Amino acid sequence: MRKLETVVIGLIFGAIPVITGALAGWWLSISVVPESLIFAGMLAGLLVGVLIDVAFLKGWVRRAYSSSPIVWSGIYLFYSVGLFGFFMGVPVFHVGLALPAGFFVGASLAHQEARHPQVQKAARRSSMVTTGILALVCGASATVALIDPYTADNLEGMLGLGFPVTTPMIVGIIVVGGSFLLVLQWWLTKKSVELTYRYFVNRADRLPIT
Repeated sequence: MRKLETVVIGLIFGAIPVITGALAGWWLSISVVPESLIFAGMLAGLLVGVLIDVAFLKGWVRRAYSSSPIVWSGIYLFYSVGLFGFFMGVPVFHVGLALPAGFFVGASLAHQEARHPQVQKAARRSSMVTTGILALVCGASATVALIDPYTADNLEGMLGLGFPVTTPMIVGIIVVGGSFLLVLQWWLTKKSVELTYRYFVNRADRLPIT
């Protein structure tokens, strides 16, 4: 496995125990320790995540390409849910997940010495998965926006609008913005797969796969 692959896949895998540990330490501490010690609880959870990485990360990276698609779909869902919570339901930033997803698929195809038809098929399948998950995220975000009575006020304040935002306007933003994000997600995933595959195949004579 090339160094670039090792770094990217290591970051994808390695961030999960750290993020999970920090969040678990934070939320568990809230109910059992004084407020002044909550941050320490978070740091303790983060440290546990780092120790898990030290013990297992190399093996995870080494077996990455042989992992089940279910594992990678679960990883993608983990980051999707995390972004949904971190950005309070705004789905715009989920589009960025297309890049690491496409990188992994493209690098895996280069590792397998896949032919062009296989690459195209895998790129379409990957686009379907990432776009499908984003569609669920957009649906959840739209539901929250339509239920929340303060959505219009928030939009007016955030965008500095000098006119009232109506429900039809909100629906229009959801439909137009959501459609744009889904098309962009599909395109970015597909291009990320194809460009990553091409990059590694073209460098195969200088950076042999190990």
